[in-house]
Amino acid sequence: MRDLGKFNTLGVLISAVDYDAAVAKIVKAARERVGFAVTALAVHGIMVGKFDKTHRYRLNSFDLVTPDGQPVRWFLNLRYGLGLTDRVYGPNLTLKVCAAAASEKISVYFYGSRTEVLDQLTANLKKLYPELVIAGSEPSKFRQTSLAEKEEVAQRIRESGAGITFVGLGCPRQEVFAYEYRRALGMPVLAVGAAFDYHAGLLKEPPLFMQRAGLQWLYRLAQDPARLWKRYLILNLAFLACAFCQLAGAWRPDPLNVSPPVEEVLYG
Repeated sequence: MRDLGKFNTLGVLISAVDYDAAVAKIVKAARERVGFAVTALAVHGIMVGKFDKTHRYRLNSFDLVTPDGQPVRWFLNLRYGLGLTDRVYGPNLTLKVCAAAASEKISVYFYGSRTEVLDQLTANLKKLYPELVIAGSEPSKFRQTSLAEKEEVAQRIRESGAGITFVGLGCPRQEVFAYEYRRALGMPVLAVGAAFDYHAGLLKEPPLFMQRAGLQWLYRLAQDPARLWKRYLILNLAFLACAFCQLAGAWRPDPLNVSPPVEEVLYG
């Protein structure tokens, strides 16, 4: 189990952990019933934080931000000599947390996506982990929500008896949700992105050799080029340029250079 703390990656603080340490932290927070915000960030998520000082404030206040993408892991190893042997990938983390929740008798809740995705997701997870207690699920409203709606959502999740909430709203909306709801829910809130679609069987995972080579973005781009070309082509190049400048010492990003949100921006 490795938990080496957080490290500055283009101004965003990334947790240098492995799967075992990440799952242990989440389970501990679930047992203690404390708010605990978690996200798994690849290049896209880091670049959103790099360009948006308010979102960077949110991310840097998270309890756990795992290195979801191989380029993020490579950067941490090059810059800080951490020797991380694997990334902590959101879809895999989802499965490992579900396995631990089933073993620990901690019920889970799924928020986001569409009803048909949630139905297939929960059915597939029950096949994988028959002992997993799924307290409930709720689809996204696909719009901003009001403070009154936030309290209604939080109340439904709390009253379900869930101990862990998984959120699949896409980046950065899911991170905003985790940031805004963690204290209202008093439990771990995990922003896990495409994990819902992967485990519902709607998206196909790239071959392992592409994942290990850091080419998952290329596989995703081929699946949906019209939607993803800007995210992957432009932001990937920007990440490489910024990472090179930080590695070379030509740029020293300050993780304290942030702007706290002046009001809640709620997504459902």
